[in-house]
Amino acid sequence: MTTLAARPSDLAIVNRAEFTPNSMSDMANSSLSSADFVGQYGDILANIYQSRGIHCLSDLATGAKDLLHFNQLDGIAAAVDLLAQCIIQQRRVVIIGDFDADGATSTALCMLSLRDLGLNNVNYLVPNRFDFGYGLSPEIVDVAIAQFNPDVLLTVDNGIACHAGVNHAKAQGLQVIITDHHLPAETLPDADAIVNPNQAHCEFGSKHLAGVGVAFYVLSALKTHLVQQQWFSDTRPAPNLAQYLDIVALGTVADVVKLDKNNRIFVYQGLQRIRSGQCRPGIRALLDVAGKPVDKINATDLGFILGPRLNAAGRLEDMAQGIECLLADDYETARGMAHTLDSLNRQRREIETEMRESAEQTLASLQLDQDALPDGLVLFDPDFHQGVIGIVAGRIKEQYYRPTIVFALQDEEELKGSARSLPGVHIRDVLDEINTRFPHIINKFGGHAMAAGLSIAPEQLSAFTQAFNDVLARHMAQIPKEAQVLSDGQLSSHHLSLDFAHTLNQSGPWGQGFDEPIFDNVFTLVSQRIVGEKHLKMVLQLAHLSIDAIAFNVDTAEWPNQHVEQVHVAYKLNINEFRGQQTVQCMVVKFGPAR
Repeated sequence: MTTLAARPSDLAIVNRAEFTPNSMSDMANSSLSSADFVGQYGDILANIYQSRGIHCLSDLATGAKDLLHFNQLDGIAAAVDLLAQCIIQQRRVVIIGDFDADGATSTALCMLSLRDLGLNNVNYLVPNRFDFGYGLSPEIVDVAIAQFNPDVLLTVDNGIACHAGVNHAKAQGLQVIITDHHLPAETLPDADAIVNPNQAHCEFGSKHLAGVGVAFYVLSALKTHLVQQQWFSDTRPAPNLAQYLDIVALGTVADVVKLDKNNRIFVYQGLQRIRSGQCRPGIRALLDVAGKPVDKINATDLGFILGPRLNAAGRLEDMAQGIECLLADDYETARGMAHTLDSLNRQRREIETEMRESAEQTLASLQLDQDALPDGLVLFDPDFHQGVIGIVAGRIKEQYYRPTIVFALQDEEELKGSARSLPGVHIRDVLDEINTRFPHIINKFGGHAMAAGLSIAPEQLSAFTQAFNDVLARHMAQIPKEAQVLSDGQLSSHHLSLDFAHTLNQSGPWGQGFDEPIFDNVFTLVSQRIVGEKHLKMVLQLAHLSIDAIAFNVDTAEWPNQHVEQVHVAYKLNINEFRGQQTVQCMVVKFGPAR
């Protein structure tokens, strides 16, 4: 694989190995080599893996036996003891979920598994984002008591910041188990048990579990404990919880957590179940309404096909619709629910498009110089739909390459914001610093490095915007002012093949923090035309080989461009299937005229 010292265009394309700090010395000390891989692509695969922090073959293990053990999770013994009591004594448990795909999969996983483990009285509640907001609030505790009169509340994908809700539940005589993965504050809620790998004193080897991953570990430990207690018998056999790894994989990818070794195992195992047809009827139905064959699914499809349809329920209406689809025991029931979710997703896209256009018009009206944009973008419109502000923030962030916060009106007294950030700018830490330096501005906040949520009073919007940019100035000092594409180098025409595309597809799963390989070459532009509304279909030539390429959402004022003969293209190798025939094509990440 060729390393390009200088890229032949004005595109911000850099070699991944050169860009990653210490990667060259790490690669020199790596035990990984081309000999570790069967076939003719060993050198390329070794370089791809090494540049992603893989230095020995065992780092690529995908067997369930290679998962970290649950006993490394702090607090898991207390959670398991309490849940085991619930099952043996048939106490009433209510799961408090969250209104995104991670929360939905976590909730469905716990409902299915706890029933399989022998708990007869288990129900769930997901706070409606428009009525209750996020997490275990005092209000949702009262709803749980009124509807189900529970003995125990079990949170999934939330709870670590819910001090008031936990205190209220305890005051009502309930016990509370928190399972979460969000970053905790300096103080923890007064729950009976907390399982969260991001607690300061937790030594679990992966800090990147999604909420559904945390839940799976708790349930696995619970099953082991019940086996030791001889709870199971011939008439009550121990369930195989691995049957739900399709749900774990979906939640893991949809929540965009880093695919470290542990999470890659979850995703790999889940994909294997889906491809073999051993998945939940709801997952099969969602794939069918999207027109995606189950045997062709990859990790990207979990995030871009299944995740948005599941999320649409929580964004626009009630996440219970998504959860019920996952819980459905028969395909016909699930398919009807999948059609509803697909319809909601189309509505979500329409709302998102309108909001994004409105946000872009607002930015355009400010007449900001692209080279002199503020360090962060803060947008608010009273007509914004709070269910999709996170998606819009992500789109604006991608377009302008600035940390972005989009606010919507929660009510007359509060604005709800969703933040999206860039690599190298930990957005929750930014909000924490704002809250420390300007303690009167933010009502509450929480989140991760790349995404966070917050609320402020409407009258604080201007002060928050100023504080946001003041704090960001330090964080953005060393961040490039435009998005850089990390390339794995040039490919020869020999590698632009269906065989190599299949090899790459099978070498994942790829995802957040374990990026799908991107390559870059200068091609001769043979032909170009617009398909759809603004997608550029091209035929590219390298040496004597011609290959199809597609670039989505191009500027139709600039393309097609008949004056351009050669283009510098950063691309992923993709397998296109039409009428049963497979061909290789370039999925364009970035392109422009070659110099």
